[in-house]
Amino acid sequence: MSENVFNQMANHYDTPDRLALAEIIRAEIRQNFPKETSQKVFIDYGGGTGLVSLPLANLFKETWIMDASEAMLTVTNQKINHSHLRDVHTQLADLTNDLPNQKADLLLVSLVLLHIPDTKLILKKLADLLNPGGQLFIVDFNKNEAVNHPKVHNGFKHEELKQSLAEAGLTPIKLETFHEGKNLFMKQSASLFLAISQK
Repeated sequence: MSENVFNQMANHYDTPDRLALAEIIRAEIRQNFPKETSQKVFIDYGGGTGLVSLPLANLFKETWIMDASEAMLTVTNQKINHSHLRDVHTQLADLTNDLPNQKADLLLVSLVLLHIPDTKLILKKLADLLNPGGQLFIVDFNKNEAVNHPKVHNGFKHEELKQSLAEAGLTPIKLETFHEGKNLFMKQSASLFLAISQK
């Protein structure tokens, strides 16, 4: 999917289905956060309208939602202003081109990896965004042969992803499936995994 598609989708992106899935993802990542987060900087890369991360922002010293779609971030900024959230920022960013200056102690990439052609390169860039000792949380789909689309990966195999994380200089800590559902991925039944790795 190109950035233009996400720009067109921005104003009607927060559907009931996406809200429900964001809640499931948020619950899973939250229970895997480090015990102490109040002094940590949290980046949600490819965070879109902030569906997953905005409700978590008060757990952190500072939260950044980065996305390559300006229209998505416009919606996010409206939510931030409406909720009077403090220390929450947005930034137009595309890691495939430039690396933002801001670094993270905790970096979330939720349902983003499948849209990026060069997985190994983006994982190296994500590793560069982390402070030493920082953690990368990836939520994405398990490999699904029923899905075939020219613009997205049809999910990821755990062992291959672990290898790519290690090549990016990250130490895999956890990788497990946490949710399955119908019509989750290109109208196919699918399952989601959470991969946590540390710099």
